[in-house]
Amino acid sequence: MSIENYQAFYDGFTPSQIEDLLIGNLNDGFNVCEEIVDRWAEGDRLALRYEGAERAASDMTYAELKRKSAQFANFLKSQGIGKGDRVAALLPRTPELLVVIMGTLRAGAVYQPLFTAFGAGAIEYRTQRAGTTLVVTDPANRFKLDDVKGCPPVLLFQRDKADARYADNMDFEAEVFSQSDQFEPVKIGAEDPFLQMFTSGTVGKAKGVSVPAKALLSFYVYMRFAIGLRPEDTYWNVADPGWAYGLYYAVVGPLLMGNGTHFCEHGFTPESTYEMLRKYKITNLAAAPTAYRLLMANDDLLSEEDCFDLRVASSAGEPLNPEVIGWVDRRLGCPVMDHYGQTETGMTACNHHDLEQSVVRVGSMGFSMPGHRVVALNGDYEEIGEGEVGQLAVDVENSPLFFFQGYTWGEKNPFHGKYYLTGDVVVSHGDGGYSFNGRDDDIITTAGYRVGPADVESTLLEHEAVAESGVVAKPDEKRGSIIKAFVVIKPPFEPTEELSDQLKQFVRSRLSTHAFPREIEFVDDLPKTPSGKIQRFILRNQAREESEVTS
Repeated sequence: MSIENYQAFYDGFTPSQIEDLLIGNLNDGFNVCEEIVDRWAEGDRLALRYEGAERAASDMTYAELKRKSAQFANFLKSQGIGKGDRVAALLPRTPELLVVIMGTLRAGAVYQPLFTAFGAGAIEYRTQRAGTTLVVTDPANRFKLDDVKGCPPVLLFQRDKADARYADNMDFEAEVFSQSDQFEPVKIGAEDPFLQMFTSGTVGKAKGVSVPAKALLSFYVYMRFAIGLRPEDTYWNVADPGWAYGLYYAVVGPLLMGNGTHFCEHGFTPESTYEMLRKYKITNLAAAPTAYRLLMANDDLLSEEDCFDLRVASSAGEPLNPEVIGWVDRRLGCPVMDHYGQTETGMTACNHHDLEQSVVRVGSMGFSMPGHRVVALNGDYEEIGEGEVGQLAVDVENSPLFFFQGYTWGEKNPFHGKYYLTGDVVVSHGDGGYSFNGRDDDIITTAGYRVGPADVESTLLEHEAVAESGVVAKPDEKRGSIIKAFVVIKPPFEPTEELSDQLKQFVRSRLSTHAFPREIEFVDDLPKTPSGKIQRFILRNQAREESEVTS
């Protein structure tokens, strides 16, 4: 499809054009697991290729996943867990994680990801907020639940390898694999949730995002047109399923299309990534910009003779710079395209691999994804023209695949009239294309993760030494940005390097290993408005100036 025909396609686009990909029906209900697993379960088609950290590599077919997901669904039923109930997994990228996700969806329940880098505080907030009915974890992560107040019942994988104090936890293998492998999928409505996500904000705690079943249609369009996934592709999305991009497009998206997916249990390293590309002959790759930057920084691991099987690559999270794009083309041997989206909306603006765009601008987020109309608005909520800067928004009335229903517990209203407001500031190119310009709030993007400063600040305040804190992004060559905290301490504590290290570790253990401040600066006071609000923009400018001096 050429970009000339794109607008006509977009203008007349309705969900009914792709509804025939569903076994069920948007009006009468359907089951997500049946849509993305059962339909491919004949024969030996692969659903997962798994590269273990301490376990041997293995494959799982769709047929095997269908049986095991049925066993997990039967276990949930035996526990009184069913339609609408939240089931969480605190697991690395393993076959069991896929079984838990699909078994939860087969039972009509709602899957809730818990990133394995989360600390007890982040887990506690999310499970209490969601009323989570079960947490599935493994011996390496079980201790993180020890300090979770009101922790839901725990199902422990490889309980025999866990500490003896967890002997009373339910045993995954004994409880799940003793169940029948037959389970009639529970249908849910198009507007009913199948995923329970959380997204960071600048004020207060993380906000809930319930993803409705109809989002499958949007996921399909993204995989088909932007990722450009083809039946013959070997696809790997490096993103962790503990986050939206990994869960939406490393699990649900490829399985929906019958392509299967890859899990690498190793934490990201250039060495393991290069090895995955070689071993599994990956042809279609998706990753955060940080991954591409780190691969480029470790170009010395490649020889001049190194040759990969990559056909296309995709990037999401923040804009790629020309140097990285050129390196991917030269050393990985394929084009890489920038894509834009949010936890709330999925992907909405992309440089599409399978749409012949008349222009692909370096660092641009591209054009509206089919089924969406993405615009930019000025301060009066009027759509702007070429060269103007405004807030990116989605014209909901003219976006039939837009699925966000508002935050689960009404934490914030991001809508204005017919527009959903993203909070991201862009430059309009006048032809339907946009380039990212910044945020209209203080969200920090570090190594591809979005972190709300309020989460970090509130965690720091839990430490006995901290009176106040202000958290901002500081530019960083490898991670895009790092988290820097300006901290006011209470007497009699002293601003020592030892206290700085204590605070970093405190946030890391309570909140997350990706959300702790890598720099802490002790200050006498913080800049504030007359009403007492922290002026983070002053701190952010200070951090930016420091970065420019040291670069």
